[in-house]
Amino acid sequence: MSDAKTFDLSCGLPIENHARIKLAHGGGGRAMARLIEEVFIAAFDNPLLREGHDGAVLDLPRGRSVLTTDSFVVRPLFFPGGDIGSLAINGTVNDLAMCGAKPLYLTASFILEEGLETEILRRVVRSMRTAADAAGVAIVTGDTKVVERGRGDGIYINTAGVGCIERDMSVAPQRIAAGDAILLNGDIGRHGMAVMGAREALAFTTPIESDCASLWHTVDALLSANIDVHCLRDATRGGLSAVLNELAQASGLQFDIVEGDIPVSARVRGACEVLGLDAMQVACEGRFVALVPESAAERALAIMKSRDDAARIIGRATAGEPGLVTLHTLIGGRRILDMPAGELLPRIC
Repeated sequence: MSDAKTFDLSCGLPIENHARIKLAHGGGGRAMARLIEEVFIAAFDNPLLREGHDGAVLDLPRGRSVLTTDSFVVRPLFFPGGDIGSLAINGTVNDLAMCGAKPLYLTASFILEEGLETEILRRVVRSMRTAADAAGVAIVTGDTKVVERGRGDGIYINTAGVGCIERDMSVAPQRIAAGDAILLNGDIGRHGMAVMGAREALAFTTPIESDCASLWHTVDALLSANIDVHCLRDATRGGLSAVLNELAQASGLQFDIVEGDIPVSARVRGACEVLGLDAMQVACEGRFVALVPESAAERALAIMKSRDDAARIIGRATAGEPGLVTLHTLIGGRRILDMPAGELLPRIC
């Protein structure tokens, strides 16, 4: 490999007995090279990464390219159904998918806290590789830095993703039209509750697992079936409530949602009731809403249900009051579904 490493460890990361990351004040030498080979290259190995250059030269297909970036600061690092590594890959892949883009390449930069156990880092990057393989993407370049003990929650990860729009179409809030059906690809609230349970050591009768997953394969199935997808948006921070409000405001339309059609598992519903949380505002990491013409709604739903039987049509976009989201409640009433006022659960994605 050349002196210019694809994973830049210029801050130095000598490892004492291969057990913990220590903060260095000079060059890393062999210890740096060993960390690159034994942790990062071992997990992410591919021809572009092996070139060891300052950046990756990408061969992009014809068409429009999409670029996204995100940062991940979840606490704890590991939770039922996922960890910060799988979260970083799936979160970035999903941002590309929501633009209708096939995910191709990712970068991964790590902020590591002094004293982090090397085995924890190995476990995280192995999880990233597994998630990347499942999504069909390659991690082709990255960077690593160390901060002093007590300054970093163990690991922070920043990613960037590149994808390609292969079809002559646009997936954007501006395409939402009155009469569009609003679909949801599965039950909500599991990610936030899984993280909360792990963070606070809550003893749920049945463990709640995060829904953290790549959404590209479902989106690709919709596009391959020639569904005229007007808009897609994944429900992360702020949950389903935030997504619906954001899209209603961006489109200048009213969204009418039926509460009884929103899938919430009994475990999540019970946990939210005990903790005083609203499942509509709890983060997801494998859920998205799709807006499609009414004429395509049932076909789109069938495709979604083939991957998750909990998928539902939850409402319609209407030419009512711009930006308003209304919820038809379980008891037959109607109320405004507001944008969340703040973060219910900090550091969950």
